[in-house]
Amino acid sequence: MDATAQPKVKHKSFVYETGLAWVHNKVGLLTSPGRPEINVSSPPEFRGQPGCWTPEDLFVGSAEMCQMLTFMAIARKQQLPLISYKSRATGTLEFVDGQYRFTRIVITPIVAVENSASEVDVQVMLRDAHKRCLIANSITAVVEVNPIVVLERPVGIHAKDNMES
Repeated sequence: MDATAQPKVKHKSFVYETGLAWVHNKVGLLTSPGRPEINVSSPPEFRGQPGCWTPEDLFVGSAEMCQMLTFMAIARKQQLPLISYKSRATGTLEFVDGQYRFTRIVITPIVAVENSASEVDVQVMLRDAHKRCLIANSITAVVEVNPIVVLERPVGIHAKDNMES
């Protein structure tokens, strides 16, 4: 074998399981082993039950969660002095080529870090998280991340102390 040749890495595959049972009208019960059950429905604009999680909510939320969790992994590895992370996400559902589809998801994270951190470094970590987010990489909708970075003086306990490895 050539000294410069790298051995091929065999990546693992993962399987995620859910179950769904019809309850009544347009309401179902979504389950997954070891997780709380949630009531799901179509959105009210599609004659669904108000107050239930919808596939549309979960779709937008999954992109938002993936961005945060990927960022948290990078921030921990880089020992970022994180104070807080909050975000909002908006998904646009449009009628395109004869069917409804998500065309855009805009995620707006607000990241507060100690003022000893570099805003540029935080922006780079957020962009890296966006590039590595498996949900964003798995969908055809454009996923846009428009972060706001806030530099603060350190106060008490840090969010990084609460991040698990």
